[in-house]
Amino acid sequence: MSAAASALSAPASAARIAAANASVLPARVALLGTGTVGGAVLARLNAWHGTRLGERLSLVHVANSRRAAVDRAGLAPERAATALTASDRPSSLDDVAAALSWDGLAGDGARVVVDATASEAVAERHAQWLAQGIHVVTACKIGQGTSLARWRAIRDACARGGSGYGDSATVGAGLPLLRSLRELQAGGDRIHAIAGVLSGSLAWLFNHYDGMRPFSALVRQARDAGYTEPDPRDDLSGEDVRRKLLILARAAGVALDAGEVEVASLVPPELAILSKDGVDAALPALDVPLRERYAAAYKNGEKLRFIARLDCGGDGRHTARVGLESLPGDHPLAGGAGTDNKVAIWSDRYRVQPLVIQGPGAGAEVTAAGLLDDVLRLVG
Repeated sequence: MSAAASALSAPASAARIAAANASVLPARVALLGTGTVGGAVLARLNAWHGTRLGERLSLVHVANSRRAAVDRAGLAPERAATALTASDRPSSLDDVAAALSWDGLAGDGARVVVDATASEAVAERHAQWLAQGIHVVTACKIGQGTSLARWRAIRDACARGGSGYGDSATVGAGLPLLRSLRELQAGGDRIHAIAGVLSGSLAWLFNHYDGMRPFSALVRQARDAGYTEPDPRDDLSGEDVRRKLLILARAAGVALDAGEVEVASLVPPELAILSKDGVDAALPALDVPLRERYAAAYKNGEKLRFIARLDCGGDGRHTARVGLESLPGDHPLAGGAGTDNKVAIWSDRYRVQPLVIQGPGAGAEVTAAGLLDDVLRLVG
């Protein structure tokens, strides 16, 4: 099993060390990012106060992009946000490893960075922390969902540092997608294909679009409800889905590079070239193409879904693509509701009828739960 898979199955030596340390000191945790997801992490930690779970973790560092709050004796989760607001300590990624030490000793217990950001700069540090023996748990797809070089650097750093990389929340907001792929392979199964609805925002849009109301109006509603990014082109372009498919493919043993994924963006050229300020007024450029696609699907009794696909050829050749598809009404991926993600996995074991995993694919609470589940697995 690859070192990158250690989020769900840490190297044996690391697991033994974590188990031994857990009985001595609680794992020390640094939380980076206190926005929607980071705030939900703090709320979950606060709910664990005074419980066995709470006793296993000590929050010693909290930071956003501007400032940090540090207390090696432990920050109370319910007061961490207030402490951060009052802090005059500037945020620096250079300080994270030192903040996780205990009286200057790095070996007295497990150390974990929880990355609740979407920051390129933070993702660049993942391999460095892992090589120092610090576990990294993240919902950010930039680490494992971009270049192969960065993905390999993370794997190698896990091996060197005896550390684990918790990535369950990067795809499906903590649904057991990556864990299932890795466990199938660990049992000798071979993955043939993966297909799925991997974007909660695009799932919501196409679960609600009926061809009557302008698609642009639905996009504005989704944006205002917080289902899409502030610039909805980030969702409609398919780039987010591409990253998620890369993470799934690599977990399935297919070392795809980003350029090997064919992406059919929903964003027309006239909308793609605009500055962020001009996007809202130009959203109606989506309406005619989507209405035509919907009408054609409806005529055939089909449904529109934004699908990511990986086909693993028996000859070692693989194809990967992301885009809008028209699916028969009884297709395994045509159902669903709200922001549900739905993923089908075909393998030796599931050759005819795929294994289907479905559940909420977006939301701060489920993402925070996925992050902390990984933390607890890693610290033993």
